[in-house]
Amino acid sequence: MAKQTRREFLKTTTIVGAGITGLSTSKLKAAPKNILDENRMGVLVDTTVCIGCRKCEWACKVAHNLPTPPLEAYDDRSVFKKMRRPDDRALTVVNEYPPSSSDGFPINVKVQCMHCDHPACVSACIVGAFSKEENGSVIWDTKKCIGCRYCMVACPFQIPAFEFGKAIQPEIRKCDFCFNRTKEGKLPACVEICPMEALTYGKREELVKIAHEKINLYPDRYVNHVYGEYEVGGTSWLYLASKDFYELQFPKLGRNPAPGVTEAIQHGIFAYFVPPVALYALLGAVMWINKNRKKESEEE
Repeated sequence: MAKQTRREFLKTTTIVGAGITGLSTSKLKAAPKNILDENRMGVLVDTTVCIGCRKCEWACKVAHNLPTPPLEAYDDRSVFKKMRRPDDRALTVVNEYPPSSSDGFPINVKVQCMHCDHPACVSACIVGAFSKEENGSVIWDTKKCIGCRYCMVACPFQIPAFEFGKAIQPEIRKCDFCFNRTKEGKLPACVEICPMEALTYGKREELVKIAHEKINLYPDRYVNHVYGEYEVGGTSWLYLASKDFYELQFPKLGRNPAPGVTEAIQHGIFAYFVPPVALYALLGAVMWINKNRKKESEEE
């Protein structure tokens, strides 16, 4: 009797799965947009110049219509007592680290989305909600997002943040490289407000050259490493520093792009007629069989 029930269950599962996989996949397949234009833009961050004023944090909030304290509030340096990460209420933050032996001043590091050339978030998103745009920005489309949060898991820099505090229509939030501003010919808000010109906006290819020129001219000031030039295939945000980047809590990453496996798996699910619902049905069948097999063994 138990075997007959199991057979009927599997038959039903097969029919349901076949009905699902028989749907047209033209609507299901996610085609990630990842444009690598040779003229894409970037930002070179010189951490030896940054004074930790945090005006970039304030300008970012204003530009993205986030709740913004008065500018004077950013004079409070007590926030540097612990390392902070960008979240849904602050798309960029500045952290402070002990000085290197060469200068004696604290090292301040701005943190935000790195806008990778081969973004793991673009690759991991099964519905194409993320895209790498021609100007170098990696942006997110709330209309396409299904809230799976694969992007959060995939990002090697742990940047995308989910609005867990919102009960209705929560969104993924991250730095969008001021996409709407730059489309109008404006500078990113953080670059525009920086009083020390620690942030240089320009074509990524030219910024890499500038970074190496600085290292060659001032070898005692900088470590011989442009972070972001090669990490995970290259990023639009590049960094110079006076001490090892891993002492500044930058992740230690190789040169190979991060996406690879995630793109093949996630988009293969849709490309080859295996929507998630069908997978859930299959997993349900396996769980049901194992549960009843255990029950039969106990009865015997």
